[in-house]
Amino acid sequence: MFRKRLQIGLIHMAVAMTLVPINSTLNRIMIKELALSATLVAIMASLPYLFSPIQIAIGSFSDRHPIFGWRRTPYIVLGLLLTVAGVILSPAVAFLLPENRWLGLGLGILVFGAWGMGFNFATVSYFSLASEISGEKGRSRTIAVMFFMMISGIILTSIGLGRLLEPYSPALLERAFRIVGILALILGLIGLFGLEPRIPKEKAFAGEMRYSMSSLVQIVFGNRQVTLFFWYLILLLAAILGQDVLLEPFAGEAFNLPVDATTRITSIWGICVLLSLMITGLLEGRVSKLGVVKIGGLAAIIAFLTIAASGMILNKSLFYAGVLALGLSTGISTVSNLSLMLDMTVAGKVGMFMGAWGMANALSRLTGSVLSGFVRDAVSQIAHSPVTGYVVVFGIDAALLVVSLILLRQIDVNLFKHQAKQISIVERGAMASEAG
Repeated sequence: MFRKRLQIGLIHMAVAMTLVPINSTLNRIMIKELALSATLVAIMASLPYLFSPIQIAIGSFSDRHPIFGWRRTPYIVLGLLLTVAGVILSPAVAFLLPENRWLGLGLGILVFGAWGMGFNFATVSYFSLASEISGEKGRSRTIAVMFFMMISGIILTSIGLGRLLEPYSPALLERAFRIVGILALILGLIGLFGLEPRIPKEKAFAGEMRYSMSSLVQIVFGNRQVTLFFWYLILLLAAILGQDVLLEPFAGEAFNLPVDATTRITSIWGICVLLSLMITGLLEGRVSKLGVVKIGGLAAIIAFLTIAASGMILNKSLFYAGVLALGLSTGISTVSNLSLMLDMTVAGKVGMFMGAWGMANALSRLTGSVLSGFVRDAVSQIAHSPVTGYVVVFGIDAALLVVSLILLRQIDVNLFKHQAKQISIVERGAMASEAG
């Protein structure tokens, strides 16, 4: 089982490695060096997440339609290929945008869209596989291994990018992105090798039921606990993940840090996340899962307020303190919430529910990034100060976390399980309405 956890972790790490260059390094270069609008950059980086509702269909389809005897592997391979292609081609799009806006936008939709579709295919598939091979009792350990390896990959990727970009030049950026993409593909394929057992042909389509997209949405969200958890994830992740597109540009604007220094911010954050994994391990058994989730949320609120304060008084030391706190809180919050997310699934429909949670993840990135970019630009124009725009965004992130913790109080995993047993009634209703 430990070998399988390591393999799942390699896949998770590979996909995360493709996220670092786009959401950390490239967005800073587009905003600061290329002087592009933060709103435009946020939209380009978040455009792929518009495809996120397809995760429910991907998950449900893979539940019922193995390819060559595998339910998840083919979709993970497709996802890896698309994300790697997106990373390798994204610098060319970024450099084209200032020269030819419309051609750059058109190609950007294709390139960032390829990355986004790959992200949707891969994540819903390997999280479904992780849930299936772990069992209910082993899910927390699987998540811990996956997250530890993912953060390790993010740290090494950010450190490697920082070194490859010394000194920064467009040619070095394209070369660095190619190296990251190829390495991610190799690691992902190693992780997949021999991981998923093949399904006998006679069992491949057992109990198959066909649903339209509207029926799938009705089935999933017919459970009130699912709806509550979905909106909780949207608010939580919009705050925690929405800052990705602005944290490094903020450091560049407020404290005049160069590209290699802001790239290393991700590695500092990642080291703190790894430390928080150990903290979460110490809390396990002593504090309930929901209790750990609340601790992570409260710590993240403090982190965002600290980063906002650093911009108000232009104190670099306070900024780094906020980054440390954000890393610690992100680790605690993410691991506990991912474990909770895997608990909120139903046997036989793991892919369907993981698709819903994956859609929440992607929509939160879209909402958080676009809202962050728009607010940053609008406030900066009104206040005639770019730093003020960032400060307001970080304050909004803290407020979103407060609302998410209020929603969390209404979520009950046991009630979800009880309601999920009645899902066949909802299914019949969905099928009947569609037939009518």
